[in-house]
Amino acid sequence: MARYAYQLSLATLVFCRLAAAQSPGTSTPEVHPKLPTYKCTTSGGCVQQDTSVVLDFNYRYIHSGSTSCKTSSGGPVASLCPNEATCSQNCQVEGVDYAASGVSTSGDSLTMYQYKTANGKTNSVSPRLYLLGADGNYAMPKLLGQEFTFDVDLSTLPCGENGALYFSEMSATGGRTSSAPAGANYGAGYCDAQCPSQAWRNGTIDSAGPYCCNEMDILEANSRANAFTPHPCTTNDCDKSGCGFNPYASGFRNYWAPGGTLDTSKPFTVITQFITNDGTTSGTLTTITRKYIQNGRAVASAVSGGDSIYANQCSSGAPYGGLTTMGQALGRGMVLVFSIWNDNGGNMNWLDSGNAGPCSSTEGNPSNILANNPNTHVIFSNIRWGDIGSTTNNPIVTSSSTLRTSTTTSRTTTSSSRTTTTTSRTTTTTSRITTTTSRSTTTSSRTTTTTTKTTSATGAVQTHWGQCGGIGWTGYTNCGQYTCTVLNPYYSQCL
Repeated sequence: MARYAYQLSLATLVFCRLAAAQSPGTSTPEVHPKLPTYKCTTSGGCVQQDTSVVLDFNYRYIHSGSTSCKTSSGGPVASLCPNEATCSQNCQVEGVDYAASGVSTSGDSLTMYQYKTANGKTNSVSPRLYLLGADGNYAMPKLLGQEFTFDVDLSTLPCGENGALYFSEMSATGGRTSSAPAGANYGAGYCDAQCPSQAWRNGTIDSAGPYCCNEMDILEANSRANAFTPHPCTTNDCDKSGCGFNPYASGFRNYWAPGGTLDTSKPFTVITQFITNDGTTSGTLTTITRKYIQNGRAVASAVSGGDSIYANQCSSGAPYGGLTTMGQALGRGMVLVFSIWNDNGGNMNWLDSGNAGPCSSTEGNPSNILANNPNTHVIFSNIRWGDIGSTTNNPIVTSSSTLRTSTTTSRTTTSSSRTTTTTSRTTTTTSRITTTTSRSTTTSSRTTTTTTKTTSATGAVQTHWGQCGGIGWTGYTNCGQYTCTVLNPYYSQCL
């Protein structure tokens, strides 16, 4: 569930020219931090995408000349914004300082802090970001019949924090119009399955009320608890609770934990597969399966047979269409969202306390987090999506014709969390593919990659979890020590 409390304290800025329309301002340039991602196929490897991140529209300074168009609570000033048309004519939106907002990128790694300190005062910045394409619109991965993979380090996230990575079916343009041209370039257009009523939507004031859209929570987590949850919607309402999977709630109390089966004190890779009834990208979504890799090895599932959400388990969400509706949204394309936040008043108990996790009901109070963990942050890196089996063992295709393979470590979560001011690097596990064998090495503090050329060879062995057969499959079929298992006529996997 994506639940957000906007308690943003923005300094008063002085500007010298009046706005002609609610268009991008000129006082603070908007410079999007680069965050390369990778689109993968089983036959062609992983190709780098020209992507970056953009901070949500609600976090920005909106003004008319030297006067803010926002009240102290973040809503519109009535005299400047009595309606959408007048507000758009009067007000401009400015760029942001991403570092001051708790955001930094390095290579294909994104770090987000809950808190930032400036002039001796520490504030909660709690950034929320969207993946932006080179064309100024949101990148829209289509994940039906595909898999999505990333590395994560949430070792500094205590009880009460939520480091979240999820998809929302937002408009690709961010609701861009001629009167509100900022659009996706300025983080406009947010919606989710909690149907938020926001002060600002699509680059102007929100006069339409709750804004519902399909949401797929890939990861909501801290170091103590996690969940992944689909939230399908009708036109005007959503399955707000969803039918998610939380290993702690399923009785596996030491699976997701520092030193646990999946050791959350260290980085790992999260793989989420969206499996259809016929193995195609146009079929009906029947299963969402989670897998993890850590230290170069697949982590055993919490549940025998795999950590999966099945269509028949989501029947309680029948009014919203369950996995069928979720799959249709994934097939159309959704916007990737990153956030870090904590829960003032609720202490994130729904995620990590009681039956959901080992935290006490008061442990996640934001005042406790600030006092004891002011450096709390989350790191996402090595983001890939594509054919099932292609994101963890396929080479990255570069312009010099060399092939680079990184093997990620996976982990599941259903939270969103806030970031702090320190900088840290994600440790990832890299692997080197040769003609018949693969070798993994790990690093403890920074991402390393091994570059090599891959050649074909008879008898080459597919890696664990890789595709090994199915109608139209032309890749490796030998699973070595594993068994090529038929999941449907179009997809067999080394299990």
